Amino acid sequence: MSNSTQSAARTRINSLLDPSSFVEIGAGVTARSTDFSMSEKKAPSDGVITGYGLIDGNPVYVYSQDASVLKGTVGEMHAKKIVRIYELAIKTGAPVIGLIDCAGLRLEEATDGLNAFGQIYMAQADASGVVPQITGIFGTCGGGMAIVPSMGDFTFMESEKAKLFVNSPNALSGNNESSCDTSAADYQASETGNVDGIGTESEIIVQMRSLVNMLPSNNEDDMSYAETTDDLNRVSADLVNCIEDPSLMLPRISDDGVYFESKPGYGPEMATAFIKLNGYTVGVIANRSAKYAANGTKEEYGKVISARGAKKAAEFVSFCDAFSIPIVTFTNVTGFKAVKCSENNMADAVAKLTYAFANATTPKVNVITGEAFGSAYLTMNSKSIGADLVYAWTDAKIGMMDSLAAAKIMYDGKDGETIKAEAAKYDELQNSVKSAAARGYVDTVIDPSETRKYLIGAFDMLFTKREFRPDKKHGTV
Repeated sequence: MSNSTQSAARTRINSLLDPSSFVEIGAGVTARSTDFSMSEKKAPSDGVITGYGLIDGNPVYVYSQDASVLKGTVGEMHAKKIVRIYELAIKTGAPVIGLIDCAGLRLEEATDGLNAFGQIYMAQADASGVVPQITGIFGTCGGGMAIVPSMGDFTFMESEKAKLFVNSPNALSGNNESSCDTSAADYQASETGNVDGIGTESEIIVQMRSLVNMLPSNNEDDMSYAETTDDLNRVSADLVNCIEDPSLMLPRISDDGVYFESKPGYGPEMATAFIKLNGYTVGVIANRSAKYAANGTKEEYGKVISARGAKKAAEFVSFCDAFSIPIVTFTNVTGFKAVKCSENNMADAVAKLTYAFANATTPKVNVITGEAFGSAYLTMNSKSIGADLVYAWTDAKIGMMDSLAAAKIMYDGKDGETIKAEAAKYDELQNSVKSAAARGYVDTVIDPSETRKYLIGAFDMLFTKREFRPDKKHGTV
């Protein structure tokens, strides 16, 4: 048993939690099975350290798998310790954080281990929507263990050593790890959407601590005692210049620049993030038409919704609604991404996003920052699918489509001057923000610099929102 490896599981807990706050539970538990010479194998704590502690004073439950004990494999008692942590978390209303480094199911325990694995899934299902579930992957997370992070809410991966897979890359027909490492952090973050953040071990520990500070402890925690020293009426004169990239715009609106973006590498044309307004956490879904790197380079995406972006946003809306986190959308979209690979899942993904917004009863505000055209606009938390308040910046445009495209269709065969004149007329009658406001689709036209002030006022007014829906077991979208 390697002392250096053994200490890794405990070191991760100590790095994650406030100093001297960890209290271990079940330290004396060991493997119960004696088959296949298991009685001769030492299994201290059955390969997983479990307990509770604090993150910036917030209570959390944590389990950390020890790869030096039977390679961190999951056996009967190993799983029971994790389930016990979930039971306590649900009773007391505190998040569960799993630190994973595991070779999978313990073969020596066969059906006992398999059944125990299922009990972990059941505990996660019970906890879903009750307490936040956060996973950090530091080593192997394969096979049945790969289901665990996806049963939770947020997942982080160490960028070099961590592996996440149901089937290993070499088991995939026509593939091998050297040609496409489907288990690697970069692939999981950009191609599958399973991972919210990657980095070094210390970096993802910091990310997890930051996230815990943004989230309510449970589904009944309204976070109503939060405070901020930031000016509630602060204006942002340069906000309009950040319209393309939410990662530039949102920190300017948030209290003290607090900003946490989830899954930034997956469907990047749709940003999902948490900010703070008047001390309260707010979930943000924002269209991103371009992204600016630190070196000044710009990556263009267009004002579109992709299938990946819609899927990511739908899951984010569902999480926010489950924990009564208010939602604000920043809409600047003209249509859907038109490529074959995206079209394969587009209708289904957009339907799920539309349903997520329509089904959510948490406070919902929409800010139209640029163009808002067609069905893509409707999907982005429009008033017609349940937004409580809709604001629009002064130069926003709202309508069926771009005025020139509309004029070309309506006046097909006419000369260029006629089409240009009719486009201008269409712009004024149908696409202007004044036209939308006159019809009640926009509640207030605001100066971009005052966005923060209006949002704080809106969510303060909506704090006591109550909404009742048709009686049903659940939707099927």
